Amino acid sequence: MNILELLADLQTQHEKATARAGELRDQIEHLSAALAELEARLADLATTRKVIAELAPTQEDSEAPETNSAYQAIVNAFNQHPDQEFRARELHELLGMPTDEASVNVTRARLGRLLHQGFLTQPGRGRYQKRT
Repeated sequence: MNILELLADLQTQHEKATARAGELRDQIEHLSAALAELEARLADLATTRKVIAELAPTQEDSEAPETNSAYQAIVNAFNQHPDQEFRARELHELLGMPTDEASVNVTRARLGRLLHQGFLTQPGRGRYQKRT
């Protein structure tokens, strides 16, 4: 390889390196902008969480929401009878909850959520049991 070829090769390498450096600078600029947006979003979320926490009543100030107490009652029933299978209506009767169709359907949905979360198993259609 003669000097001219060597210089041409060096020039080609220089151009490639310059182009790659430009691409990396563009990526850095893009990532920096995305990072700035995300950090602003995180700051907004932290502020929102702080405001909501200040506005929300503490557990000492209020009763637990009805939904949480209903879930807790269901979980407690399964914990007290871990080997027993329940239908939604039977659970309502055991817990002294209303047995109208709408209320039982809400409990069926709750049982489905507990099933998907892995707390319950479904040994048969419409029957639920605590996972052991």
